[in-house]
Amino acid sequence: MAEAKTKTELLKVARTQVPEVAPAELAREIQAHRPALIDVREKYETDQGIVPGAKLVPRGFLELRIEETLPDRDADVVLYCAGGTRSLLAGKTLQEMGYRKVRSLRGGYGAWKDAGLPVEVPFRLTDAQRNRYSRHLLIPEVGETGQAKLLKSKVLLIGAGGLGSPAALYLAAAGVGRLGLVDDDVVDESNLQRQILHDTERVGMPKTESARQTIQKLNPDVTVDEHRVRLTRENALELFRPYDLIVDGSDNFGTRYLVNDACVLLGKPNVHGSIFRFDGQATTFIPGGGRPCYRCLFPEPPPPELAPSCQEAGVLGVLPGVIGLIQAVEGVKLILGQGEPLVGRLLLYDALEQRFREVKYERDRECPACGDHPMRELLPEYTEASCAIAPRRASA
Repeated sequence: MAEAKTKTELLKVARTQVPEVAPAELAREIQAHRPALIDVREKYETDQGIVPGAKLVPRGFLELRIEETLPDRDADVVLYCAGGTRSLLAGKTLQEMGYRKVRSLRGGYGAWKDAGLPVEVPFRLTDAQRNRYSRHLLIPEVGETGQAKLLKSKVLLIGAGGLGSPAALYLAAAGVGRLGLVDDDVVDESNLQRQILHDTERVGMPKTESARQTIQKLNPDVTVDEHRVRLTRENALELFRPYDLIVDGSDNFGTRYLVNDACVLLGKPNVHGSIFRFDGQATTFIPGGGRPCYRCLFPEPPPPELAPSCQEAGVLGVLPGVIGLIQAVEGVKLILGQGEPLVGRLLLYDALEQRFREVKYERDRECPACGDHPMRELLPEYTEASCAIAPRRASA
C-alpha cells in the first residue's frame, strides 16, 4: 500500500520533477517556436482571459482528454492554471502518462497577466448556443474555441442551386456566422429535384431570398447576405473581399475561372465542386505557398460537345448532396484549421459505381493566374456556359 501524502507533500514532489518557466521566458519561446499551451483551469476561470493560443483542458478532465488534445508525447508542452499550483500537479500526471517535455508556468495566468503580457478574452457561447452546438463542443478539435471561430466566420457561396443548397444548409447548421449568396436567378420548378434550399411555394421567388428564408428558419445565429447579381469581372473582387473563404457551386466554366482568379488575387481559399449526370468532383484551392489553382488543374475549358449543359445532359438529383456536403466539410475544416484539405487532390465520385477515387495535381509554373509570372489583374472572362464537370482526360 502506497504511503499517504498530504497536498503539501504532493506539491513538493511535483516541484522537483516538473520544471517551471517564467512568464517572460515563455513569451519569448512562443515567439520563437510556440510550445503547446494547455490551460488546466475551469471554464468559469477563463472568462477573464487566456494566454493566446492555449487549449482548455480542465484539470478534472486532464487524463480523459489530453491524448486527444495533444497526442504527441514528445511535444513541448507548458501547462498553466491560475497561480501555478494545479499546473504543477497536472504536469506530474502527464509525466506519468509518458509526456516527456512538460513544464509549468510559474505563477500561472495571474503572473502572466501581471507582467503585462498579451491575453485573449474567449468568445463565450450563450446557453442556447451551448445547447444547439453541444455535439461540436464534445469534439476536442472543435470545442468552444472552434465553435467561436465558426460563429465569427464569413463564407461566400457562389450559387444557391444544386451544390449551394446542401453546402449552405450544413454550413448554417454548423454555425457559420455569416453566409453570402451570389445568385441572380429565380426558383424554377425544374430546380426542386435537387435544390433543397427551395420549395414549391417559392417558384418564381429570387433564389437568394428563398435561401435566406430557409437558412434563418434553420439557424437564427446566421446572418445571410443576399447578392442578387450575376458574378462578373467588374464585381467579383468587391464581392469576395469581406469573406474568409469562397465555396464555388457555379454551373459553368466561365464563372469557375473567374472565381479562381479573384481568389488568387485576394488570397482567399476556394472550395470547388462540380457535377454531371452521375459524376462529381471536389477539390480545394489555397493561394500561395506553391499550391496549385483551378487553372493549373484545367488550363482551358473543354469544347462544348464534351461538356453539354444540364438541360441537355441531366443530373441525378441526389448527386449535388454528396458533392455539396464535401464542400461544406472542407469549408468547416478550413475555418477550424483542422485536418488536411483537398489541396492538390481532386476527389472524383462515381454514383453508379458508388466509388470515390483521388487524383493528385500540382502547380503549373506556366499558369497565367498563379505561375512564376502571375496575373496582376483579373484575366479575361470566358463567355460559354456549361454545367458539366471537366472531361475524363483532365481527371484521369
